[in-house]
Amino acid sequence: MIKLALGLMSGTSADGLTVCAVSLKPFKIIHFKNYGYPAAFQQKLLLAYDLKAPQLSALHYEIGQVYAKLVKRFLKDFHLSPKQIAVIGSHGQTIYHGPKDKIPNTLQIGEPSFMAAELNCPVVSDFRAMDMALGGEGAPLMPFFDQYIWGRKKKATILLNIGGISNFSVVGKGIKTFGFDVGPGNTLIDLICQAQFKKPFDKNGALAAKGTPDKALVAALLRQPYFRQKPPKSLDKNTYGEEYLARYFPPRQFKNKYDRIATVTYFTAAAIAHAITRFVPKTAQHKLVISGGGCYNTTLLNYLKDLLAHLQITTSQAEGIDPQAKESAAFALFGYLALKQKTNHCAYATGARKTAILGKICR
Repeated sequence: MIKLALGLMSGTSADGLTVCAVSLKPFKIIHFKNYGYPAAFQQKLLLAYDLKAPQLSALHYEIGQVYAKLVKRFLKDFHLSPKQIAVIGSHGQTIYHGPKDKIPNTLQIGEPSFMAAELNCPVVSDFRAMDMALGGEGAPLMPFFDQYIWGRKKKATILLNIGGISNFSVVGKGIKTFGFDVGPGNTLIDLICQAQFKKPFDKNGALAAKGTPDKALVAALLRQPYFRQKPPKSLDKNTYGEEYLARYFPPRQFKNKYDRIATVTYFTAAAIAHAITRFVPKTAQHKLVISGGGCYNTTLLNYLKDLLAHLQITTSQAEGIDPQAKESAAFALFGYLALKQKTNHCAYATGARKTAILGKICR
């Protein structure tokens, strides 16, 4: 019986849980599926930042129960037996990320014991804590996965993930793998869609395509300190949230709502382009491979192609990894390596003092 590893990822948009099954030797995605959350549950996750301790504790357990239920559903959907699962790697739901706080901290919740108990297999979770204990930012973790998959290629590759927050890794022969959180991803775009268009997101970038971006405003915003700060660096999901949107993109500042969403979309692309041109060595600026929900936003991709015309731009689908499965597949790998007591960590990307084995094992 071929043993599989499962990876679970619920991103900053909190719209659902992606479950991925991978084989490890060789690494291959076997199945994946995204299970959307009910609107009320999604809202509860999005508002968890302001919960008091009793409610946050209850949510920690509730998420764990939801994960166990959805993993069992995943196994049923793809006719898999729990006995085929060697390990589950669970990222959890990020509630807060504060690497620059007086006491650096990060919090991902979703009690793993429910999956371990119901499926009778080990679950690895809480991957960011050890990195922070070693002086790292706790993020991003994807550079290790990107190195594992793309690091042996001769030419350097930039791996960009556009989720709620955008981040990328740079890997390849002769490159010391690094990566960092770039800036906004889909969060600001989604907030405008929900508030002004009554839609969850801008499908294919169709709404932004109807507007004209305010490039002068975007150029001014890119002079903010974070964009000039050298990596390693990482962001909390709320950095580019409702408060930022209201402050820097008030509706009254734009002729119409299409110009507003076009400007926010252009801001996302420009922040990515700025980070690449400023922090990636010119000798490594060859190819950009995009994953995450943002890779389906045609307007965003067109802006990137204009701003980074010297790069070959493609999606991870063309590289054999579905853009929506990449992060969950990575946590399957991280969980498997942790179980085998093997390194699953790129310390240089996060600023940690040394490389470690990330994750806590629940049996």
